[in-house]
Amino acid sequence: MGVKLKDIIRPEQIDFKDLKGRAISIDAFNTLYQFLSTIRQRDGRPLSDSNGNITSHLSGILYRNSSMIEKDIKPIYVFDGTPSYLKQETIDQRRQTREESEKKWKEALAKQDTQEARKYAMRSSKLSPYIIESSKKLLTMMGIPYIEAYGEGEAQAAYLVENGDAWAVASQDYDCLLFGAKRVVRNLAINSNLGDLEYYNLKRVLDELDINREQLIDMGILIGTDFSEGLKGVGAKTALKLAKKGELENKLAKLQEESSHDISEVREIFLNHNVNTDYKIRWKKPAKNDIIDFLCEEHGFSQDRVSKACDKLKNLNSSQKSLEDWF
Repeated sequence: MGVKLKDIIRPEQIDFKDLKGRAISIDAFNTLYQFLSTIRQRDGRPLSDSNGNITSHLSGILYRNSSMIEKDIKPIYVFDGTPSYLKQETIDQRRQTREESEKKWKEALAKQDTQEARKYAMRSSKLSPYIIESSKKLLTMMGIPYIEAYGEGEAQAAYLVENGDAWAVASQDYDCLLFGAKRVVRNLAINSNLGDLEYYNLKRVLDELDINREQLIDMGILIGTDFSEGLKGVGAKTALKLAKKGELENKLAKLQEESSHDISEVREIFLNHNVNTDYKIRWKKPAKNDIIDFLCEEHGFSQDRVSKACDKLKNLNSSQKSLEDWF
């Protein structure tokens, strides 16, 4: 979900060719949810093997990443660590939404209403330990590096950009901007068509809004984040007006009176998130035979399609481009 900034920030349209030769840090959980939501059968059922194991995420990882790598884009996946206790309410709400959606999905299936079934099925997606671990296993076989964050994956992904290890963060959420990501790309894992990508440059966003990052964070808190509810009646446009009038602090004080959370702690999550700095990034030669064994023998994938996808991974190797090439 994340903070809702869509109404006040304008994306630039870019093509995959603009990302050629560049490393992109990808919010793993965000992307896996996309795969689980969109890669489904007509009635909303996820793809699965003969043993009933979900394979939608594996399909997404293989085909979307092989397509990116063929375009000479180097992905780095970042997995969430332990969530802040401030996020527990959001986690509980999401769990309840998934449970309600799953119930409505099954009811629609019983009525043979495939359109309604698919709608609710997409909202019922959840990450299990099996999905997370099998995703990491396939990424390793494909030669794609991943990093374990201490906390929020988006914060870690933003740090990789700040540290010069990636050019941009790929995520559907705007929270990355609050976490300080210099560059954000949306729709990278969803679309394969040229012109579908959205690009946000943090400096340009702040300049166009005529605010600083601290103000953007305070606006986000008033709008509502995953770590605390916002102030009733305040959306993105209203928050921006408050920033222009210098009234953010007054409204935050009012929000603090109503909130069960310490607003200063929420602000600190975005400004000084605890990130993992002890990591190594290395793209390796894909293990084609292992990929075929894992996907085809264990999970029933088409060997011809998997083999063709593996052939697209030839651009991936252990040599890393210089920072001059990336920027």
